[in-house]
Amino acid sequence: MDSPTLTPPAPSRPPIRFDRNELAGAFGDLGTDLPLLIGVIAASGIDSASVLILFGLMQVFTGLWYRMPMPVQPLKAFAALVIAQKIPGRVIFGGGLAIGISMFFLSITGLIDALGRLVPKAVVRGIQFGLALQLATLALKQYVGADGAAGYALAAAAFAVTVVLFGNRRWPAALIVIGLGVAYALVFKLDLATAQKAVGLHLPTWHLPQSADILTGAVLLALPQIPLSLGNSILATKQVAHDLFPEREPLTIKKISFTYALMNLANPFFGGFPVCHGSGGMVGHYAFGARTGGSVVIYGGIFLVLGLFFSQGFADVVQIFPLPVLGVLLLFEALSLATLLRDVSSNRSDLLVALLVGLLCAGLPYGYLVGLVVGTAIYYAMQRGWVGLGKQTHI
Repeated sequence: MDSPTLTPPAPSRPPIRFDRNELAGAFGDLGTDLPLLIGVIAASGIDSASVLILFGLMQVFTGLWYRMPMPVQPLKAFAALVIAQKIPGRVIFGGGLAIGISMFFLSITGLIDALGRLVPKAVVRGIQFGLALQLATLALKQYVGADGAAGYALAAAAFAVTVVLFGNRRWPAALIVIGLGVAYALVFKLDLATAQKAVGLHLPTWHLPQSADILTGAVLLALPQIPLSLGNSILATKQVAHDLFPEREPLTIKKISFTYALMNLANPFFGGFPVCHGSGGMVGHYAFGARTGGSVVIYGGIFLVLGLFFSQGFADVVQIFPLPVLGVLLLFEALSLATLLRDVSSNRSDLLVALLVGLLCAGLPYGYLVGLVVGTAIYYAMQRGWVGLGKQTHI
């Protein structure tokens, strides 16, 4: 008698680890997120406890959901406008809800998938390259030299450590670099009186966005943000997930846009700042050692602790951590992003499109919208032989 055929067990979800490499990877996106959060809290006057706690909770959510290093980031165009124009909290929350509703609509209708099929890989790589240029510029112009001669010396030491240990799984570079920064802060910058004022238990505050604020936020904040989100937060993030984790079940554009929408449908009601996914954040976590969602959960836990117990005077307290160290972390995140150009480098027309898109994204107002539209149009024009080099040109 034949033995019964056994059905193989369904593959389990990828495990989440909490080891030294996940801990090191947790700091891979700190140089991008921390200055933006400080800036929007200071410019808008929104409650720092609510912002930090919700930011931490969203990290934990996405780490457990995806079980890979896909962190959450503040909306960059959103944050830049808030900081520049000192937009009040009620409009921020209205705009966050507006972008959550917009992304939810794109997800459930399938329009986001149609966009994903339209935009070629060369344009996605260009968007990532443009982000790399922006991050590197920020790191070198504003962070590395922030503390004068001592800051340059600290940055040089951090850079040397990172070069030597980059990719080392036993001695993760980010942990050593963060340790250097903490030691520097304790010796040269710590003010116990300021630190003591920040201690205390605080919880998020409830907020109900009004229709007028949702409309104003949609026009002022959500519309400028959407092109960047479509390009970097969704299309480029999907591509990076495939690049770094080819053995995993491929992420869909719809899934990424759906969790993006969920976070921004919840955040505004609890005083959280609008957030997104991001290819740079995933590359940053991965570059410094993360391979699972553990790094993102750890990262979220750091912000939860800050928000719950150290949120009052947050902007003053975090200033003790040296910007040159954040600059080095940010620079290596940028370099890791830029190296993703290699898979279009053998085709001259694709490479030219990617470089053009990157320069447009990094150099123009609304550059991500311009780069997305212009790059896609030029790519298809080249493919049809209407302009440029044509699709068969290889280096």
